[in-house]
Amino acid sequence: MDTSALAWTGRFRARRAARGSVTEGAARAGLAARGVIYLLVGVLALQIAFGDTNEQADRGGALAELSQKPFGAVLLWALGIGLAGMALWRLSEAIFGSVGQDGRNARKRLLATVRFAFYVFVAYSVLSFAASGSKTGGGGGSSDQQSRDATARALELPAGEWLVGTAGIAIVVAGGWIGVRAGLRKYHDKLRLGRMSHRTRQLVDVTGVAGGAARGLVFAVAGVFAVRAAIDYEADQAKGLDDTLRTFADTPLGPWLLVCVAAGLVLFGVFSFAMARWRRV
Repeated sequence: MDTSALAWTGRFRARRAARGSVTEGAARAGLAARGVIYLLVGVLALQIAFGDTNEQADRGGALAELSQKPFGAVLLWALGIGLAGMALWRLSEAIFGSVGQDGRNARKRLLATVRFAFYVFVAYSVLSFAASGSKTGGGGGSSDQQSRDATARALELPAGEWLVGTAGIAIVVAGGWIGVRAGLRKYHDKLRLGRMSHRTRQLVDVTGVAGGAARGLVFAVAGVFAVRAAIDYEADQAKGLDDTLRTFADTPLGPWLLVCVAAGLVLFGVFSFAMARWRRV
């Protein structure tokens, strides 16, 4: 092998190592940022259950809550940058594949692409909120209004009822998929279990199973409302995260079901921090 080939090989390995370290840092920052949002949403939902707040229990409410803390502006920028890191990581998975034996298959790459688009939107909304000095609506407005507006636009399209109904069913299925995978502890495949103590692994399982189940339930219920909006041809039937969570308080179990779901979202936030620490990227 000549000198030029050796130099090219060295440069390639250096770029690959640099890209790997950058992507890993972006992934861990993104997972931590996701944890912050779920933690805050869960806390807000708990406060709603006990009648202690008028804030929205969604991303906008979480950003508004964060902006009121000491160094709130700095925290908002850090959160937005972390979510941009999450988008970068998902983009790298879409292009190069993810960890695992089937990480390069088309289904995984398509899922990574969808997640990339979602986190681009979320990161943009958080950074826009930070840049506005917290003077405008939290993160692009309430999730409830966004859901109603999006549903209304979709219903106006040809075969709009079918489009909204199909999307709702897909969300219900996604919620069930999230909950079942959490119950089966599928996240073990992505964790560096060998670096965790037995007690740490038990704590991670508590947060992963309970948090994933709560997250999946919220997704599924939101999907049910989307299907109902399609059947009734009424955009107001669609609900965002805040209204979906408040619905749990209107069941025969009263606010206690909301307390359980909110506690689950808090646990999912903690689980996201664990993933930021021990996930294989």
